[in-house]
This record gives sequence, C-alpha cells and structure tokens, in this order.
Amino acid sequence: MASGCVCCLKYLMFVFNLIFWLCGCGLLGVGIWLSATQGNFATLAPSLPSLSAANLVIAIGTIVMVVGFLGCLGAIKENKCLLLSFFVILLTIFLMELILVILFFVYKTEVAEYAREDLKTGLSLYGTEGNIGLTNAWNIIQTEYECCGVDNSTDWGTIKGNNVVPDSCCQEYSKDCGQHDSSKWFAKGCYDKIEAFVEQQTVVLGSVAMSIVLIQILGMAFSMTLFHQISRGGKKYKA
Repeated sequence: MASGCVCCLKYLMFVFNLIFWLCGCGLLGVGIWLSATQGNFATLAPSLPSLSAANLVIAIGTIVMVVGFLGCLGAIKENKCLLLSFFVILLTIFLMELILVILFFVYKTEVAEYAREDLKTGLSLYGTEGNIGLTNAWNIIQTEYECCGVDNSTDWGTIKGNNVVPDSCCQEYSKDCGQHDSSKWFAKGCYDKIEAFVEQQTVVLGSVAMSIVLIQILGMAFSMTLFHQISRGGKKYKA
C-alpha cells in the first residue's frame, strides 16, 4: 500500500513538474524572442534600466525551468538530494515573496512616491538618442490608457517646453496635435489611470497570487512527503 502511494505521488510530481518545466521553456523562449526582436521596448524607470519586459520574462522562465527540472529529476529518480534542493528553492522563493509583500504594504506610500518621482525623471529621456524603447513605451501607455504624463500634462513642461506634450497625449491623434492646445489632450495622468486599472483587477490578481502560493505549498509538501518516504524506506520504490 505504502509503495503504491509513493509511486503514485512520484509520478504525479513528475508530471506536474514536467508541465512546469515546459512552461519555463516557453517563457524563456518568449523572453529571448522579445529581447532579440522587440528590444527597443524598454523599462520606464531610469533607476532600473535592466527591468525590461524581455529581461523579466527571461529571469522568470529560467527560474521556472530550474525548479521544474529539479522536481522532475528528483521525483523520477527518487533522489533525496534533488528533492531537498527542490524544496529549499521553493521555500526560498516563497519566503522572498512573503517578505516583498509585507515590505510593500508597510512602505506602500513611500513606494508610490518613489515610483512617481522615478517615472517623472524618466520623462527627461523621452525622444533622446538611445532611448527609443522608453519613448515607445510612453507613447503606447498614453494612447492605450488615455492619459498624459505621470500626474498630468504639466509633467512634460520641463521636458518639451511650456504647453507642449507628445502627440500620444492627444484625444484625437494628428501630427503636432500636442502643441499649444491643451483642450485636445487627455486630462488625467497615467499613474492614477494605471493604479485604478490594477485596483479593478484585484480579484483576478488575487486569484493568480493565491494559485501561485497554493502550487508552491503543494510542491513543497509533495517533495517532503516523497523525501520522507524514501528516507524511511531506505530504498527506491519500484513502479
């Protein structure tokens, strides 16, 4: 009975981590493709120049691949070292996520203020040589979210001159529509618009977060159960 349960757990964990590993491969491939073909779409934050969409997807994909590989190999080989490594990595990631969430809520006001100021600093790079990624990112965001600047259109004043904004700020786009006619521009800033959008997606984001946490907890529980059974049996269970 015990042998059958452990075999079932072993193969369930193998299949689960195989899917996990394949997802990691997919994310890594998408990240590399973004970096190679869409590398001009960069981060909006000048203090974090490496935090682009491509780099973020590559990092996540690599971590998922490593964790999935350890889980797959550890389960199918019933290798205690790999199972323990799988558990430790998942536990480390879980604790880091927990710490980041706690710090975010404790320093939420400070984080929001820092983000606003950093984004405003990034506006000075708009349209400059070597920053086509940031320029494209602002154009896309302002068009999609129907907003202008970080807080409002005046954020562009010190960058482009008084009463001048990028054409992507215009309610109806036309060449040079961002010059000298503020009645044609979006009134709200992008920070508040995006913040409101995120708040509207609280249920979805919460569900995704809880799903990730549940997967991590189940992964740690399964790996430790299999580790314990292998240690107690002193031998591998045959399928």
